Amino acid sequence: MAKKIIYNANVTNQKNFVVIAVSAQLESLFFTAMTNAFGKSHWQALIQVANKQQQGDYQSNAAFALAKQLQQSPQAVAEQLLAHLPTNDIIEETSISGPGFINIRLTPACVSASLINMLQSPQAGINPSQHPETIVVDYGSPNVAKAMHVGHLRSTIIGDALVRLLNAKGHHLIRQNHVGDWGTQFGMLIEHIIQEKLDLHSLDSIQELNTLYQASKKRFDTDEVFAKAAKERVVALQAGTPDTLALWQILVAKSQEHFQSIYNQLGVLLTQDDIRGESSYNDDLPKLIDDLEKHKYLTISQGAKVLFLEGFVDKDKNPLPMILQKSDGGYLYATTDMVTAKYRIENLKANRIIYVVDCRQRQHFDMLFAAVKHVGYADNSVRLDYVPFGAMLGDDRKPFKTRSGQVIELASLIDEAIKRAYDLYKSKNPDATDVQAMQVAKVVGVGALKYADLSNDKIKDIVFDWEQMLAFDGNTAPYLLNAYVRIASILRKADDQDGNPVSWLLESPQELDLAKHLIQFPELIDQLSIDLAIHRLCQFLYKAANLFHRFYEHCPILNANHETKQSRLKLCLVTQNVLHTGLNLLGIETLESM
Repeated sequence: MAKKIIYNANVTNQKNFVVIAVSAQLESLFFTAMTNAFGKSHWQALIQVANKQQQGDYQSNAAFALAKQLQQSPQAVAEQLLAHLPTNDIIEETSISGPGFINIRLTPACVSASLINMLQSPQAGINPSQHPETIVVDYGSPNVAKAMHVGHLRSTIIGDALVRLLNAKGHHLIRQNHVGDWGTQFGMLIEHIIQEKLDLHSLDSIQELNTLYQASKKRFDTDEVFAKAAKERVVALQAGTPDTLALWQILVAKSQEHFQSIYNQLGVLLTQDDIRGESSYNDDLPKLIDDLEKHKYLTISQGAKVLFLEGFVDKDKNPLPMILQKSDGGYLYATTDMVTAKYRIENLKANRIIYVVDCRQRQHFDMLFAAVKHVGYADNSVRLDYVPFGAMLGDDRKPFKTRSGQVIELASLIDEAIKRAYDLYKSKNPDATDVQAMQVAKVVGVGALKYADLSNDKIKDIVFDWEQMLAFDGNTAPYLLNAYVRIASILRKADDQDGNPVSWLLESPQELDLAKHLIQFPELIDQLSIDLAIHRLCQFLYKAANLFHRFYEHCPILNANHETKQSRLKLCLVTQNVLHTGLNLLGIETLESM
């Protein structure tokens, strides 16, 4: 029979309560062991969650790094470290496996104390960063006068999750929606509108704007007279000619309404206040060229003004130019992106800039980051992150499109997700009202759409599968939501919770397994705020739900004796808090009943 341990703690100051992660406590112990054994403690303890849970809860790989410097075997170093570990109530047992891996199993008392901390602290134990930064996240980025399509989904969902995650760590987040609202396409669209004497105010939908754009593009490609007029219209737009500018502003406003309707449906944090499109930087483009010429960074190549950056070559090993101004005086995306980065660093005071853009842009961002560092706009205090993501594919493993080969509009995809979730819910709950079914369907449908994306390593392509996405078993949003709903039901039925967070019983293996997993949540979030591997949060939540179901099946809760019941109810509460907090970081709502 498992040993019964009750851990009592007295926490008086909850306002500034800080959860000390188990890994940090273990690091402190190992630093002491290093000092005791070798007279030094400046080496890293290299504590991590154990790769093989049957051997321990955590492991230290410190012996390998120490062995090289001490010229001893990792096994010998590991033995000395364990011999010099100070007495503590954190580690129940240790062992050495392989050539020198140190396995660590926690005491139930340590696990209980960590659970108490998580129960009493905000956000299930997530601590604000000790060094908060100003972080700009560039995501969304649709194009004016075009309907958002399935290709915009991943940038929007991934970017939103990263914003939520970093915000939870106490950083100052600045959302930037770098929309495409400038360039030749607007000259041709506005010229078409003027020549056809169209009233933009009468347009009811973004699809009508899309149709106008396609018509203007066709004329631009086939009618030389129209193309010349369209180019002249671009000049008028850049000069701020009133009638041209007024039409452009209507196009932007109508497009922004469309964007916001999509963001509202998805439940993402982007608003119209976060939009800073390409047009915002138009006046700064010539200033950038002047500045770079003044400091002699630019080279003339075939009439264009370019930057040559070390390490960038073409397929023939010739230096690859970063073109900033074409021979005809025009600017490129690279010019706008460089001005944008300069603005974010100098005006927004960003310590870190994160670009959430598809993986086809790898070379562009590699060159951009090298360029802003080369010319001195970003020094070593500024971190530049490119967060690439793969494509969304259909079941034929080709780009996800309609059967007729058309790009799928994002609004249609969201509506389809909600409809499928509605039909699924009604089939399982035929007595539910339409209102109730729609409330559930919106949460489940949108949540399933998001989770199917976020649960995959973002660099990989995703194969879109409705059936798998909406399944109530497996690593899906419906499975996690179902676990949350089950916990909510248990807590509703338990009308005698004592509210005392400081008495815990951890009796069964299922309780300990669940508890040990939950206490890793705060340190996982710490790590994700650095490496941005958001799919690992999904993996953690899925395992938490799995472990909860095992606990629920093996451990009576409402029918247990009073002491055991109260402890298990609090374990339910911590699990609920972790699921709620984790899903919220992913931008997924929860339900109290389903």
